[in-house]
Amino acid sequence: MPVQSVIVRNNTLKDTMYYRETAVLSYKINYPLFISPVFQGTALRISLFYQANALAFEHYCRTRLYRMAVEQYRESMEHDYPVREFQAEQDYTVTYRQNCALSLYYDRYEYTGGAHGNTVRSSDTWNLQSGRRLSLSQLFPGNANYRTYLIKTIQKQIADQIKAGDNPYFEDYEENVSNSFDESNFYLKPEGLVIYFQLYEIAPYVAGIREFVIPYSPRGPRRPVCGRAQ
Repeated sequence: MPVQSVIVRNNTLKDTMYYRETAVLSYKINYPLFISPVFQGTALRISLFYQANALAFEHYCRTRLYRMAVEQYRESMEHDYPVREFQAEQDYTVTYRQNCALSLYYDRYEYTGGAHGNTVRSSDTWNLQSGRRLSLSQLFPGNANYRTYLIKTIQKQIADQIKAGDNPYFEDYEENVSNSFDESNFYLKPEGLVIYFQLYEIAPYVAGIREFVIPYSPRGPRRPVCGRAQ
């Protein structure tokens, strides 16, 4: 199906919360609304899923995270420490809208004091015909060893980067890639499958979330096709 078969509109939840006239927490949560003349029902269900996800995150911010911010405010005032405003953010990127498939990732960032905050990435790839998520295994039909294939491919990409002088990784990267590989940590792009690793899993914080593109190929990942990858 053409890229235009799904339209993406942004929605935002945001607020700054105060305690004793001091801003102690601000949050901004972006989430997508999908519109499709071809897959109307599926687009609505997926939109409602991300709306519920965003509302749950907002509830967490307004309850638990706000209580933590107030507690830190009180402790800071008691010990004459600087008051640091907590922050929570969520943003998303739609990466693929082709062949009846929709893929995106979203990052959640929280800052609760200290040198820096923390970001956790999540992702989903949807079959717009069935309304179900696509699993990693469905992108490798007939290949029971896809996990080994992906791990070895990523390890080789890292080795090539190191040879080229780009080495932000921990020394035991081969073991870290194997141990930290998570089948849910993937999304699609037009040029291939992307596998990513969370902060600290295979590289220091400053290296960010590491991503590896695995090109579509007969022996590698397959592009989702209408009526086949369900």
